[in-house]
Amino acid sequence: MKLGVMAACLGGMGWEKALEYCKNVGLDAIEIPVGGYPGMPFFHPEDVLCDKAKQDKIKNDCAAYELEIIGLAVHGNPVSPDETVREEHTKLHDIAVRLAPKLGTDVVINFSGCPGGSPEDKMPNWVTCPWPPEFEKVLAYQWNDVLIPFWTKKNIEAANEGVRIALEAHPGFCVYNPETILRLRAACGEQLGANLDPSHFFWQNIDPVEAVRILGDAKCIYHVHGKDTGIDRHNARRNGTLDTKNYGDLDNRSWVFRTCGYGHGDEFWKPFVSMLRMKGYDGVISIEHEDSYMSIQEGFEKAVVYLRSVLIAQKPGEAWWF
Repeated sequence: MKLGVMAACLGGMGWEKALEYCKNVGLDAIEIPVGGYPGMPFFHPEDVLCDKAKQDKIKNDCAAYELEIIGLAVHGNPVSPDETVREEHTKLHDIAVRLAPKLGTDVVINFSGCPGGSPEDKMPNWVTCPWPPEFEKVLAYQWNDVLIPFWTKKNIEAANEGVRIALEAHPGFCVYNPETILRLRAACGEQLGANLDPSHFFWQNIDPVEAVRILGDAKCIYHVHGKDTGIDRHNARRNGTLDTKNYGDLDNRSWVFRTCGYGHGDEFWKPFVSMLRMKGYDGVISIEHEDSYMSIQEGFEKAVVYLRSVLIAQKPGEAWWF
């Protein structure tokens, strides 16, 4: 396995300094943000799509620092009921799908998105329970009328480019757990798979190791994020884990994202990477730093050191002991 970075957190450094920093801390790969919620801190993807010289420069720059481009991140809501958001995020997704192979990768990372609850809605509507009965109607509309038609089309377009779409299961969007990943994949096509980010599973009481098992069996783990979550048991016992308070409200939140090793230790991360290997994933774990307790540099570098200690780097040897 290799270690990389979801590079949105390094955007303030600029392109060359970010690459140099990645090399200096010992990374093998980079996931490049190209629009949507991660922004486009390094280059405008539409400009690069139309310019081979710019494509070559990006690839050569990464090669000079011995960094593999492992995916283009364009997390957004391409099925938003807000027409402006929907059109912008769909356009950025489409550009990323066409640009990815030109930069030497076949993975685009996105969210499934969340539509409104009806054609008249102006804001997304995330349903978390089946009752009152209107919620079942909302879900039927979202899946049958919006999500499945949209992602079926995008599955075909991705297949035409030789690209896989790694959907990050994220509460607030219609795909938020292994079951919904597999549901959308079954309905729309096998170019759709998972960006397996354990941080979003912890607070939903989903075991990420079991998520690797089921998604690995379906052969649809296309990307993995290295990101942790810390549960505040005191606040969670009082209020549960559906929490809308600001991420900076550390005293009162039931959970926050943490640097790898600070939410869970070896008791999680070693079985997690072992299950990834068992199910055939031998790619990159891409660190995404969003720790409210730490600076970007400290939190990120601690994650690099910690994950280096638990990753399995070499191929397994012969079972010589029997």
